[in-house]
Amino acid sequence: MGRDTFHQTRLLQALSNLASDTSRDGAAAASLGTLSSPTNCCALSLPDSLYVSEYFSQSAQKLSFYSWYGNAKLFHFHVPEDTVLLRWLLQASRGKGPECTSMEITVHFRHGAPPVINPLGTRFPANATVRPSYNISITLSSAVQNTTFVNITTPAAGDWFIAAHLPEAAGRIEVKGFSTPCPYMFQADMFVLRLTDMPVLEPGVPMPHTVVSPAKVFVPKHAAGMRFQLSSCVTSEQRACTVRVLLGSITLPQSFQRSLTCTGSINCSLALDSPPWEKWLQIMVESLGPANASVSVEMLASFTVCRPGSTSSFLNFISLNQSQAGARPAAGEAPHNVSSQRSSCLQSQPVVREDLDVVSVRYRLLNGPSVPVSSLTPTLLLLNLNTGMDSGGSLVVNLLLNKVCRLVDGILSPWQGLSLLLGCSSTAFSQGYPLSVSTSSAEAMLIVLYPQTDDWFLSLQLLCPKGQGECSSAEAKVTVFAYLTPCFNDCGPYGQCSLLRRHGYLYAGCSCKAGWGGWSCTDDTKAQTVGTQNLATLLLTLSNLMFLPAIAVAVYRFYLVEASVYTYTMFFSTFYHACDQPGVAVMCIMDYDTLQYCDFLGSVVAIWVTILCMARLKRILKYVLFILGTLLIAMSLQLDRRGVWNMMGPCLFALFIMVTAWVHHGAKRRHCYPSSWKRWVFYLLPGIALAFIAISVYAFMETNENYYYTHSIWHVLVACSVAFLLPPRDKHKKPWAWPQKLTCRYQICQNDREELYAVT
Repeated sequence: MGRDTFHQTRLLQALSNLASDTSRDGAAAASLGTLSSPTNCCALSLPDSLYVSEYFSQSAQKLSFYSWYGNAKLFHFHVPEDTVLLRWLLQASRGKGPECTSMEITVHFRHGAPPVINPLGTRFPANATVRPSYNISITLSSAVQNTTFVNITTPAAGDWFIAAHLPEAAGRIEVKGFSTPCPYMFQADMFVLRLTDMPVLEPGVPMPHTVVSPAKVFVPKHAAGMRFQLSSCVTSEQRACTVRVLLGSITLPQSFQRSLTCTGSINCSLALDSPPWEKWLQIMVESLGPANASVSVEMLASFTVCRPGSTSSFLNFISLNQSQAGARPAAGEAPHNVSSQRSSCLQSQPVVREDLDVVSVRYRLLNGPSVPVSSLTPTLLLLNLNTGMDSGGSLVVNLLLNKVCRLVDGILSPWQGLSLLLGCSSTAFSQGYPLSVSTSSAEAMLIVLYPQTDDWFLSLQLLCPKGQGECSSAEAKVTVFAYLTPCFNDCGPYGQCSLLRRHGYLYAGCSCKAGWGGWSCTDDTKAQTVGTQNLATLLLTLSNLMFLPAIAVAVYRFYLVEASVYTYTMFFSTFYHACDQPGVAVMCIMDYDTLQYCDFLGSVVAIWVTILCMARLKRILKYVLFILGTLLIAMSLQLDRRGVWNMMGPCLFALFIMVTAWVHHGAKRRHCYPSSWKRWVFYLLPGIALAFIAISVYAFMETNENYYYTHSIWHVLVACSVAFLLPPRDKHKKPWAWPQKLTCRYQICQNDREELYAVT
């Protein structure tokens, strides 16, 4: 992802339309003025301001039908600071073949983390927070290509994510090569327009400002409130002006942008509780009067700052050393007392972030797992999730009440930690997640799926019933466990946690099995019972025993090499399917990949040796082809294990050899080969019919739901066809007649004795 200087024409066309188009989320695109000359296409000059346009692009991705989160194609963009206008160019296209039909593509947007989506309508795990993503639909009907624009004014700076996918997968198992799926492609490009010299509003200092470009103000840390005021508003025509002020940036799926409409020259103000700490807050002033009238305003911003309780860094360092040495500080040594609480608005507890693995973090409190919570001031814990690589997992917070008390309330929210002090779970520009523990419910858990990249704050406070004065000195002990994990509960027993990658960004998703579904494979609506799982395992494994008749026929007719191949195929197919099963009915005698390779190799080689055996070649030539074909099949399976030509190629070549040999035998004997009509009616035709039915079931009828019995039918049909197709033994050869074979050696000895006797 980077600036693209080779798409100036597309960039000029997109930027020229920004002033007239409206965004898909209802925010109107701001006027950009006139474009400069093409030699300076990346800059727009406006009075007293300089706008710079940038273009970011990512390569197109092939879309997939949705069955789990790994089927959604993710695009990751970074919006720079001071961006006033954002435009996404979404391009969807499909192939031109007859297999390509009308299709609806769903595109999801989110700021700060990948979007949490649920196209299948499954259940999320208990205690998980779910907020629907903002999405649009792109339809590909008669047109081969569709281009859609999505505009956002004053977007929030930082990471933005786009996820695109096709509708729900049909569940059919398609053999690679039998059918050609239609390619559906999707590409997302991003255009941004940012202000290089955005005016800065200093707190407590009035600033005159013209309604031409936005301004910004920096929110300090521990700010409890903000007050924005327009002290004057003057137009060039000396009339009463009407303006609208927009505070904050737009984020998706939820936007908490605040607006204020002011009329006349009187003071107009807006009070905001819990503004985001250490963030730049954009201020956009729009004139609602005549378009040709210039408007000047005077802005003033002031903050109410909360003074936190002090905990020296030296004491934190000593606590860290003691915890690493195995000693725990006593409860009285904690820097927490009533006098400090009364002189401050919050108490901060030091938290250490421990990186364990990819998207795996554990948070440890320096003063022990239990934190003191009082009713005077909230206790604040900082959870650092701003590395840029933490948004692809699940943030889990668990509270356990150790000391008996009435009620402990908690709020987990990004950006700001004083929402609990104000008695609400929402801040000025974000929405927190509430938690509570009490004597009746001493444990609480909260799961945040794909938490946005930022500093997260956990606020805890003891709530007292009204009229109880002794509660002011009460204190509760709450044990806090907080960690970031790729997949909650490792997707459970019926799921597999997979680490996905888009360029350098890593995120995780659960792939469910045995009919289970949901974000963490906890939805058992369509789950298979244990009896069904056992039945599926028994069918897929025991159906391979149908190779026993084929093995017996091969041994009886003295085809020992062929019988060995069938035994090999039966063994590895049985244990591969015993290891391949989802759920609890699983048994793996060796590595899964090894079992799969041996199963595929045995299946193809079994077909290869059966057809060559039917060709009735000379013994030396047949065994040479056995070995050479097996080596080539092993090589091709290593290159592409699921390719259809790995099976069809050896089959067709073996059939060509068999037909050539049969034509040669027929021409030599001057009649059809095989010559017996009973051989055709009772053996060859039934065997060929069984083989064709088996191929049809394997290629066209298998789905995820019926796999366990359709694939079992495939095993039975293939094994039975082999028993029918094996040719009869040679007429002059009687199998297992070992005494007759020893006669020749005895005859030689008898002749020697007669010869010696004659000489004597």
